[in-house]
Amino acid sequence: MRPEVALPVIIPLLCGAVSLLFWRSRPMQRFIAVAGTLALLVVGLWLITSVSREGYVVIHMGSWQAPYGISLVADMLSAIMILLTGIIGLGLAIYSLASTSTQHEKFGFYPLMHLLLAGVAGAFLTGDIFNLYVWFEVMLVASFALLILGGEKAQMEGAIKYVTLNLLASVIFLTAIGLVYGMVGTLNMADIGQRLAEAENQGMVEVLAIMFMIAFGIKAAAFPLFFWLPASYHTPAVAVSALFAGLLTKVGVYSLFRVFTLMFDQTMPYVQDILLWGAAFTMVTGVLGAAAQYEFRRILSFHIVSQIGYMILGLALFTPLALAGGIFAVMHNIIVKTNLFLISGITNRLQGTYQLKKMGGLFKERPWLSVAFFLSAFSLAGIPPLSGFFAKFVIVRAGIEAEAYVVTAVALAVGLMTLYSMVKIWNEVFWKSLPEDNLVPESSTPSGDEGRLVKSSLGLMYLPVAILALFAVLIGVFAQPLMEMMLMAGEQLMDPQGYMDAVLGEERTVLLRDALEVSP
Repeated sequence: MRPEVALPVIIPLLCGAVSLLFWRSRPMQRFIAVAGTLALLVVGLWLITSVSREGYVVIHMGSWQAPYGISLVADMLSAIMILLTGIIGLGLAIYSLASTSTQHEKFGFYPLMHLLLAGVAGAFLTGDIFNLYVWFEVMLVASFALLILGGEKAQMEGAIKYVTLNLLASVIFLTAIGLVYGMVGTLNMADIGQRLAEAENQGMVEVLAIMFMIAFGIKAAAFPLFFWLPASYHTPAVAVSALFAGLLTKVGVYSLFRVFTLMFDQTMPYVQDILLWGAAFTMVTGVLGAAAQYEFRRILSFHIVSQIGYMILGLALFTPLALAGGIFAVMHNIIVKTNLFLISGITNRLQGTYQLKKMGGLFKERPWLSVAFFLSAFSLAGIPPLSGFFAKFVIVRAGIEAEAYVVTAVALAVGLMTLYSMVKIWNEVFWKSLPEDNLVPESSTPSGDEGRLVKSSLGLMYLPVAILALFAVLIGVFAQPLMEMMLMAGEQLMDPQGYMDAVLGEERTVLLRDALEVSP
């Protein structure tokens, strides 16, 4: 029995259920949010320790052995993603104590947050392709409900685009699952990987690979069907935006990594060029979209798209170093992008707008907030010695080694354009003076008990921002030991047989391989 594999799913589901029981008690729901996400973080540390020691940790639900039962599987990639989910979940739970309105709390913000975290964790750990679809739908339901909390017009417009494109991806995904099952008679991903490698109709295998690529590409907001993301992520409450920015698209990226290294690794030469140029166009369109915006969260939303391109480029190059760089980029982006959205929420609280032209003066007024933004923004742009530099350095080096010079040059150019967007925000929000038409009258500044309450709530918002900004520095400082973990994850992905042996058992994989080789 390996509880550390199941607990990342069980804890948020249980916390969500308990939160519903205390529907009328806001203090209890808040306590459960912080305690539950802290427990998820602790289990994430436990899981990554186990994986570092053993390589793979597997549990078969109901003691039904794979491929007949449902398996939860953790390798280094899964463990890293679960740990990051715990970090982001705890940070957002603390931040939401001060940023989430009473109305949103009454409409179920905390239970929905737990449900979303359960879906994310389930997607990272499942070893069954149909259950991956189920967890995607759990995330879709929870995220759609969070997106429309408040019911404002902009939220509803963004939610329509969001749910339409994601439902299209779900239809393609489910159709592909049905075709896979009809072809190989199993839903266990390790078993599918073995059987597809020996399938007679390799043309059909390539069709399935393209279908999965399109489905997960939409979920990850990759080119060309990415426009749902910048149309929706700037509309909900800022804690929701930050949660989406940090985790949702990364589940799509994770699924691409998992499926194309385990199930379709033999088709990689065929799909490599598609992924390679898809990554390039994703980077370019995202960064150009950001350059044209003057709304804080819309700029950050377009940069989510742009940074997804770097992650997919790591998969497309398909070497241990490139995969490690792609995973490093995922880790860095989850931390930094979440923090930038949290910072945007604080600036909105202070100045009442997300429009850059109406903001200013925060460098003098809030120097520590300015430092946190500087560290996170310039990390996103890849400035050394911050976390983003090492992620991009590894991917660029892998691109040069693979002789993918054009796409590598695109990645470098996009880094410069990212710097332009971050400097634009810095200049407009922090460096220039606050425009006179947006000056806050001194008489409107809260005083007494109300003023202390405002300062206390800002303190809760500052805490996760400061910690995540510190992470952006520490990831750069400790890049070498972290890179060793990423290389372990990359090597595991490049050797799917280890995953298959861990899930199916070494003896069964040998017998199945022999049976497939002698079958007519």
